[in-house]
Amino acid sequence: MSSRDQFTTKIGFVLAAAGSAIGLGAIWKFPYMAGSNGGSVFILLFIACIFFISLPVLIAEFMIGRRGQKDAVTSFKEQVPHTPWYMVGYMGMIMAALILSFYSVVGGWILSYLGRAVRFALKPAEGETFASLFTSIIQNPWEAVFVQGLFILLTIVIVQAGIKGGIEKASKFMMPALFIFFIILVVRSLTLDGAMEGVRFMFVPNWEFLTAKTFLLALGQAFFTLSVGVSVMITYASYLGKNENIGSAGINVAIMNILISLLAGLVIFPAVFALGYTPDQGPGLAFIIIPAVFEQLPMGGLFLIIFFILLLFATITSSISMLEIVVSIAIGDRKASRVRIAWIGGLLIFIIGIPSALSFGIWSHISIFGKSIFDAVDFLTNNIGMPLGALLISIFAGYYYRIEISKQELNTTNVMYYTWLALIRVVSPIAILIIFIQGIK
Repeated sequence: MSSRDQFTTKIGFVLAAAGSAIGLGAIWKFPYMAGSNGGSVFILLFIACIFFISLPVLIAEFMIGRRGQKDAVTSFKEQVPHTPWYMVGYMGMIMAALILSFYSVVGGWILSYLGRAVRFALKPAEGETFASLFTSIIQNPWEAVFVQGLFILLTIVIVQAGIKGGIEKASKFMMPALFIFFIILVVRSLTLDGAMEGVRFMFVPNWEFLTAKTFLLALGQAFFTLSVGVSVMITYASYLGKNENIGSAGINVAIMNILISLLAGLVIFPAVFALGYTPDQGPGLAFIIIPAVFEQLPMGGLFLIIFFILLLFATITSSISMLEIVVSIAIGDRKASRVRIAWIGGLLIFIIGIPSALSFGIWSHISIFGKSIFDAVDFLTNNIGMPLGALLISIFAGYYYRIEISKQELNTTNVMYYTWLALIRVVSPIAILIIFIQGIK
């Protein structure tokens, strides 16, 4: 057994891993992707892609991390010495830092909205709309940078406390709270007149949307929503005891991610339909449409507070996993101070993220290959870095591990093992290549 700090329970690990996966992708992106692509058909394809494409890669990351019991770089170095595979860990660290640099910008927006909601001041000025309010918030350079820094500060405080005292404790509080808040909002949404139209949109298939485009979008959502490809899950699994079943842990994380995504839909779509909006509102659904929807409800201000607390919890549980891989690799086998490394790493990421925070306002004129700074960093990480990392992890787990090693690590039935092996060797790599090719077009 490793002497490193470890998760004290399997549920602590599952909640932390699920928290990493359940972020803006599940609560912010999933509803607007489903809303713009036919609802139920997109959801069915998304669930199928989760289990047959994303989950095998997630289990592969768990396998590499739990077997190595070290940070992502050292795990590769010790398992396949004198090879360049350790670069996968460094690439994951760089991608995670870049993701957190712009992810913290959106986390800052959530804090801005939550602060206004708590003061019951989340409403446009006379003659303005929620769209213009959102624009004014993200274009204000002082507010954008301040709340981005505040979000990074919250992330640092949790990570510097360690696995047991920080990440596991925070996950054990935030994830159950996430479910409770969701249930409250789902009940409120489903009691609205006309809410069943939104439920039908989610669960009654409209087969006209069963197209190659919908499949590719669902595939991309399923892949990115499980937080694979940046070695975050390798890092978390390195703190997992040798006796834990990584296959069942992976399935639990996938199920929780699907459940949260569906709950997000059940909060948003019934309310959207009941109050006369359309579901294809795009990325502005959470920041523009949802406040407008809740404004029309009795006690809407209270439910809006709950919604943005929920969104903050989901975002924080993802951000701590991204900072943790940076901290874990920076510490390595050295006796370096976790507190010092967490603060240095977090502050550097904050500085790197300032251009993204300003890219909607005073630096909006700066363009990188035709994209804003924020969008360029997003493109680099989500369309290039993550698919490439996931492809390399699939190849490593599927081909470089001897069968007896991966079979021992997975510790399951022959049917389950060889199903995973076929998926990780053939299905997942092909799907990742499709995502990669489509993403760089």
